[in-house]
Amino acid sequence: MTITQTLRHTDAARADWVRACRVDDLEPSWGEAVLLRMRQIALFLLGPREVYAVAHEDPANGAPVMARGIVGSRGDRPTVASPLHKEVYDLGTGDCFTDPSLALHTFRTRIVGGFIEIELESP
Repeated sequence: MTITQTLRHTDAARADWVRACRVDDLEPSWGEAVLLRMRQIALFLLGPREVYAVAHEDPANGAPVMARGIVGSRGDRPTVASPLHKEVYDLGTGDCFTDPSLALHTFRTRIVGGFIEIELESP
């Protein structure tokens, strides 16, 4: 069992769960980047069973930096702020709080046997 986020821009019927890393490989509230199926994905561990996965590319300019973003919250929503331009994104939905024209691609996650898995489009 795990926290599961909204799947954005992905057809769930054509998706597979892909193992990313061990839960113990992540530091709480600190992002790490993984490369899965030629996609750079930023992972954030916010609690023992609360993991978020988003595109590593900054929506504002495409730079691969989101894993180095600043983790925080807006109300009860977990967020990450771009380290470049400081736009703030909801980690669960990808919505941008500071610029509604931007959105961060999000992925569903789950924890199985101590490993984090991410739902990705089938090749």
